[in-house]
Amino acid sequence: MTPVQGARARARIEITAAIKDEARTQLAAEGAAKLSLRAVARELGMVSSALYRYFPSRDDLLTALIVDAYDAVGAAAEQADAATAATAPADHLARWTAVCRAVRAWAVAHPHEYALIYGSPVPGYSAPQDTVGPAARVGLVLVSLARAAYQGPGIALPPLAPALRPEAERLAAELTSDLPPALATALVAAWAQLFGLISFELFGQFHRVVEDREAFFAAAAERLGREVGLLPAV
Repeated sequence: MTPVQGARARARIEITAAIKDEARTQLAAEGAAKLSLRAVARELGMVSSALYRYFPSRDDLLTALIVDAYDAVGAAAEQADAATAATAPADHLARWTAVCRAVRAWAVAHPHEYALIYGSPVPGYSAPQDTVGPAARVGLVLVSLARAAYQGPGIALPPLAPALRPEAERLAAELTSDLPPALATALVAAWAQLFGLISFELFGQFHRVVEDREAFFAAAAERLGREVGLLPAV
C-alpha cells in the first residue's frame, strides 16, 4: 500500500467512525425510526452525496450500527467469561453470573444501542444475514458454559415436561446437537429471561417496583444459571 493509499484508508476509517458516532447521537435523540442520512450529513458538514459513498442507504447505516452493538455486547460477555474462568474455571455458575452481569452493565451504559438490537423492530427495516453472527455471540458464550459444565461434569440436568420433548429435541438438533434436549430448552428459556430482565429495567417496567436493581439482577441471573442446571464449584 502506498502512502497515499494508506492515508485514504485511514481517512475513510475516521469518516466512517464519525458517521456512526453521529448516527448514535441521533438514535439517542430521535430513535432508530427517525434516523436520516441527510441529517447525519448535515451535522457533519457533509453533502449527502458524499455520505452515500460510505453508506448507500439508511438501512446500510442501521446494519452497521446493529452489527457494532451486537459485537460490543458480545465482546463484553466473552471478556467477562474469560476473566472469571482465569481464576475459577470450574465454577460454571459464577462464570454464568459474571457473563449476565456484564451484558446488563453494557446495556445500562448503552441503552439506545441496546434498544436498537433488543427493542421494537425498526419500521421498514429487515436485518440482513450480516447481523446473524454478531447477534449470536452472547448466546454462544452461554452455550459454551453449559457445554463445559455438562462435559465436566458440573451440571444437573433440568426436568423436561413430556409435552415439550418434541420441541426440545428440535431445538437440540438445530442449536446444540451435542447437548441433551432438556439442557437445550433450558438454555433458550434462560437466554430469553436474561434479556427480559434487562429490557424490563431499561424500558421502565421496574419503575417504583425494584429499587436495588443491580442486586436484584445478580440474584436473578444466578437463579437462571441454576435453572439451567449449572452447579457451583465444590
